[in-house]
This record gives sequence, structure tokens and C-alpha cells, in this order.
Amino acid sequence: MGVRRVLESNYDFEIVDEFLDHYAMMVDILEPLIVDLEKSELYARSVDELFRIFHNIKSAAGFLKMEPMIRLSTLVESALETMRTQPGPANKETVNWMLLISDTFVQWQEDLKLDNELSKIEFSLLKLPDLETA
Repeated sequence: MGVRRVLESNYDFEIVDEFLDHYAMMVDILEPLIVDLEKSELYARSVDELFRIFHNIKSAAGFLKMEPMIRLSTLVESALETMRTQPGPANKETVNWMLLISDTFVQWQEDLKLDNELSKIEFSLLKLPDLETA
């Protein structure tokens, strides 16, 4: 049984459907926001928006008991909290790490659509990059 079927058997269909709709919208805007981290004038806004997105994903995933999504969102949220204290722009290592994180969330979106198990988190993503600004 895939993750979507598990969710639909444990929660009201409307809750699952609303989660899937909001998740899709959030995942769709991750990459442009991450790319904007390299631009001094867009850095602070992008960090704040990315923090909001990952916080929302973490909260919704927490309600739905989706552990891999909770764990990765928490890690990213912590990194973004550190980045909030820096003037920016983000360095290339951080941007590349965030793009790989985004790819994971895109893969999970596909897993949800196809009713697969959530793909495993790549071990390399669990190592934070050097978050110092460029």
C-alpha cells in the first residue's frame, strides 16, 4: 500500500486532498526561491519565504505523521533560521544543497501521485553545507 492510500485510509479525503494541493503549490515555487538566494537584493525575502514553506510542510506532515517529510523539513528549517541571521547572498554550496532538497520534495510529490512509498532521503542531504554567505 502506497503513502497516498495510507493517508486516505487514516484521514478524511478532503484533508488529504487539501494537503496534496497545497503541497504541490509549495513545491512548485521552491526552485525559483532557492535560485534567488544568490541575489543580494532577494536573499532576505527568499529565506523568509522558504522558511515559511518548510515550516508549513513540517506542520502538515506532522499532522499526517509523514516522518521523512517532518525530519527533512525540520533540518531545512533549522538551516534557514541560521541563514536569516546573515546578510546574504547564499554561497554556491548552500544553493546546490537546497536544490537537492527541493528535488527530494519534488520526488515525494511524484511518490504521492503514484501512490508509492516515500523515497528515501539521500544520506548526503543530512550534512549541512557551509551556511556562510558568499
